[in-house]
Amino acid sequence: MEKLMKKMNLEFIRFAIVGVLNTLNYYVVYLLLHFVLHIDYMASHIAGFLVSLVISFFLNCYFTFKTRPTLAKFLQFPLTQLFNLAASSLFMYVFVNLLKMNSAAAPLASMFLTVPLTFLLTGKILKRDRGKV
Repeated sequence: MEKLMKKMNLEFIRFAIVGVLNTLNYYVVYLLLHFVLHIDYMASHIAGFLVSLVISFFLNCYFTFKTRPTLAKFLQFPLTQLFNLAASSLFMYVFVNLLKMNSAAAPLASMFLTVPLTFLLTGKILKRDRGKV
């Protein structure tokens, strides 16, 4: 049990590192589209999310969970991320429209609420065939 917990802790740390890199990627795309190109905040959010989704898949396969990326995993990966997109979009809407939070800060606030569950769902899909080589 201790070995499993240590492994999960290391994976979560790597997941957090990938998350930081991926968040920076997402946030740059979001800010570029929303503030430089003046595209609506929600459209910018979804576009940034989709770009970062592809990058996240490969970083999580190679670095976080140390597993081989496959077409099947690539096609399943977005299914787990739909939760993230739906939840983060809902939080964005609530933060910006109901709580009047600045639209530059809202994506960062929503992240703190969605990261832990996304870690569990991502690991479940990406580690599915780890024993088969």
